[in-house]
Amino acid sequence: MKVLVINCGSSSLKYQLIDMDGEKVLCKGLCERIGMDGSNITHKVGDKKWTVNAPFPTHTEAFEKVVEMMTTGEGKVIDDVSEISAIGHRGVHGGEKFKESALVTDELIKTYESLSSLAPLHNPAGVLGMKAARKVFGDLPNVMVFDTAFHSTMPPKAYMYALPYEFYEKYGIRRYGFHGTSHRYVSLAAAEYMGRRPEDLKIITCHLGNGSSIAAVDGGKVIDTTMGMTPTAGLIMGTRAGDMDPAIPSYIMEQTGMSPKEIDAILNKQSGLAGVSGVSSDKRDLEAAADSGNERAILASDMLNYQIKKTIGAYAAAMGGLDCLVFTGGIGENDDFLRSEVCKNMEFLGISIDPRRNKLRGLDLNDITSRDFKVKTLVIATNEELMIARDTAAIVSAL
Repeated sequence: MKVLVINCGSSSLKYQLIDMDGEKVLCKGLCERIGMDGSNITHKVGDKKWTVNAPFPTHTEAFEKVVEMMTTGEGKVIDDVSEISAIGHRGVHGGEKFKESALVTDELIKTYESLSSLAPLHNPAGVLGMKAARKVFGDLPNVMVFDTAFHSTMPPKAYMYALPYEFYEKYGIRRYGFHGTSHRYVSLAAAEYMGRRPEDLKIITCHLGNGSSIAAVDGGKVIDTTMGMTPTAGLIMGTRAGDMDPAIPSYIMEQTGMSPKEIDAILNKQSGLAGVSGVSSDKRDLEAAADSGNERAILASDMLNYQIKKTIGAYAAAMGGLDCLVFTGGIGENDDFLRSEVCKNMEFLGISIDPRRNKLRGLDLNDITSRDFKVKTLVIATNEELMIARDTAAIVSAL
């Protein structure tokens, strides 16, 4: 079975074609600047890459170009789209409506679109992607895999905010969590590596990148996570502020006369590592500046490391123990300094890492645990696309 995995943005379309027999990526690529001048597609097969300029007035034309690249020319990997069994879509915000992956229907599209107020940048783009895929691929089954679904097992004590209860009932204001597909993939990979059932493990998964979140996975189910109703909450991130005193935004508005929209832009696009350091939202730039003695860069890095360490301790307490700690995401997989700082003086929790193993890069799974320490500390390369493909294949096979 071959599954085409799609991740749609408002002006972009990422794709991977995966052969589920061996879970091999046949090709992948990105359509950019959809609906804008200068639109193009980058198509990759193995180590080879092609970039082609093409007009994409809508996502439909982008899909048509994806089909062309997959079936013709040097980047051809299949003879015809009839070889594709299903399409799997990344859905960002399923709210309380979608607690597991689901077959795309007219009703699903309508419901997903109704949740757009919770994810105004992502859900409308997902709707465009589903509609365009159905238009181009006809009756081919489509499946939506939701980032929020893995977190739907959180108990009310973890997902509720201490606001008047009617705000939850009327407007759905609660913690939802994000990066769920990544947290699920790496927690399952960790259990497989350890040779144990997910149901028997207490795992903390740290998805660290430009957007970051941590999840407590107890017995294969999430009991808490750092992101909230939106991805702005939780840890300090590239440009997002993370958790703060909720009175701060209104105080800034009173002092400056800024509008809610301007405050939202500051919290999401001008804060975080970039806002504190004044250097960059990129952790690599931050470390270089810190190494040269930039005090604000050092502060931003210290804040992130401290928040991760603090959350690990809290989640270990919430689960009543810890068997495995996982680092993933662009920062989690590549920043050995961050991992060493986070795991420093954590022996009391059973966490200690091997400095030599910690410096290794490029492995799908790297066990960096110090010898004889009971908590496995793993660096796992996340693969959200494969998780989407697996769910898609399972649902379609059951039809």
